[in-house]
Amino acid sequence: QVQLVESGGGLAQAGGSLRLSCAASTRTFSNYAMGWFRQAPGKEREFVAAISWNGGSTYYADSVKGRFTISRDNAKNTYLQMNLLKPEDTAAYYCAARRGGIEFTTAYDYWGQGTQVTVSS
Repeated sequence: QVQLVESGGGLAQAGGSLRLSCAASTRTFSNYAMGWFRQAPGKEREFVAAISWNGGSTYYADSVKGRFTISRDNAKNTYLQMNLLKPEDTAAYYCAARRGGIEFTTAYDYWGQGTQVTVSS
């Protein structure tokens, strides 16, 4: 069982930045690829970014490429640095863990409870 706890959400102005963190409670963190997803009201949960088990590979949705950066550390944390925020980035953001390789769908094994990001224009 893996527990994931997100933090760092909040209110930002358009053009601003936020950094989301996801803390994992597992002794085998390196076995998992990590992903960030988001879900706006009335919309389906969508892929934002993912990182491989060793941090060697990263992938981004086209909508955030060049603005968001995913990273992970040996202390079982995964981060999403969000720059040049836009009002359309407003959503609840979720981190997720998956055994094995990166996945761009919601086929992840464990999910956090989510953290709200609101971007004002």
